[in-house]
Amino acid sequence: MIVVYTPKDGEPERYDATTLVVSEASIVQRTIDMKWGEIQKGLERDDLDAMRGIVWVLKKRSQPSLRYGDFDPGVTEMVTRMDRQEVAAWLDRMWTSFGPDSDPDVTPEKFAEIILADLPDVADDPEHARALVAEKTAAPKEDAEDTPVEDSPPAETVQDPSPSPTSSTPETPTSPSSDTSSTTHQESLTG
Repeated sequence: MIVVYTPKDGEPERYDATTLVVSEASIVQRTIDMKWGEIQKGLERDDLDAMRGIVWVLKKRSQPSLRYGDFDPGVTEMVTRMDRQEVAAWLDRMWTSFGPDSDPDVTPEKFAEIILADLPDVADDPEHARALVAEKTAAPKEDAEDTPVEDSPPAETVQDPSPSPTSSTPETPTSPSSDTSSTTHQESLTG
């Protein structure tokens, strides 16, 4: 989960909660008096305390003396966004639970329409989210054996890879008169 913190009159800053180490997660838990599971659920609901705790502890990496009380963002300055992996996992769950796999009345097009109404707004990378939906709802490709390959030559025109009589590889003479022609042939190739 990504917490996007946009300070008043500032540029958005992104903080990835999955980069926390256990000691940092413990500090957040003690500071905001929530268990880690509650913090994770809180991030999904844009819980202000959960977002503040995550951003604060991650900011401490570059500002070790930053105190929790000194980091007090406005209520509209933080939102959460799903990272690429979370978007993919969520989309798979929705497809299985509510998509064409579970309800034959839901077409891939209808599924895409419903999902795209909100997903790009909650994804940290909206273009990636749209691409995943397009990939998920695309018509299935035909099997390779059902689709003729146009660039391949027909079977009857495939040539035998064995040496031909015009090969540059000298052949073993089979008759006494071949010695001369074989020597002449070799000289003309090397000369």
